[in-house]
Amino acid sequence: MSASVATAAPKRRKGGGANANTLPLVAPSVILLLAFSIIPLIATVYFSLLRYNLTNPAIHGFAGYKNYLYLFRDPALYSALYTSVQMVVEILILTIGSAAVLASLFEQRFPGRSIARVLMISPFFVMPTVSALIWKNLLMHPVNGLIAWITRSLGLGVIDFFADWPVTSVVLIASWQWMPFAFLILLTALQSLDEETREAADLDGAGPIAVFFNVELPHMSRAIAVVLMMETIFLLSIFAEIYVTTSGGPGDATTNLTFLIYKRALLSYNVGGASAAGVIAIILANILASFMVRIVGKRLDE
Repeated sequence: MSASVATAAPKRRKGGGANANTLPLVAPSVILLLAFSIIPLIATVYFSLLRYNLTNPAIHGFAGYKNYLYLFRDPALYSALYTSVQMVVEILILTIGSAAVLASLFEQRFPGRSIARVLMISPFFVMPTVSALIWKNLLMHPVNGLIAWITRSLGLGVIDFFADWPVTSVVLIASWQWMPFAFLILLTALQSLDEETREAADLDGAGPIAVFFNVELPHMSRAIAVVLMMETIFLLSIFAEIYVTTSGGPGDATTNLTFLIYKRALLSYNVGGASAAGVIAIILANILASFMVRIVGKRLDE
């Protein structure tokens, strides 16, 4: 009798746990998540339909689609979109390409490898504003910068990076910031490579370059797809590097979509126009994110 009761009790506990209603436990976090994401979105859409200028209270009322119509007629929007795409593509090429090569090199055994790996990922923990200031004042400054001192010592003259190559300069700064992130993920993926595969490649007489392109790079392809998706989403909102170094200039050369919204909202005080640009940015980011998620999902299922 006691044995049957002892065996029946766990079954009742198991059945009760499987049928338990977990909605009250999850509801608070879901409500907070929706509140912090949907409420700002609704406010942005609402302000994008208004005539709202902080410097002129006389400009008010319902604008409807006119903020969007004005924005689509503005060449600055298309220039900002092109700059955003250009920066994202160039940063992705630099970060993923260099991270794949460095992950392969740092997977080899050498003295001080652990310390070198820590130093490799440390730039990712530097704040974007700080890294931009370091590059602007210590490295790329045309008078006091380290690169200027090297070029003068070699008799090559001085390069004013932020005047002559503004987009390239911002891309280099952002790539230095994001390369450790890609390096860490690709190195982790490379550590799961079977040693027997490496040994088989060595027995076949494959050199380091052949092993990298035919063995290591295909093995890192899934991790590369994940890095591609995550970096693309975050790189669309680059702001600090541009604000600290070029302020969107010269002209609009480094004004991406994020910086265009900032200029409309906090420099021109046009809240309605900035909100319309923000809605466009949200739509484009969601389209790109859903597209990237599908690509990565298919890649992970292979």
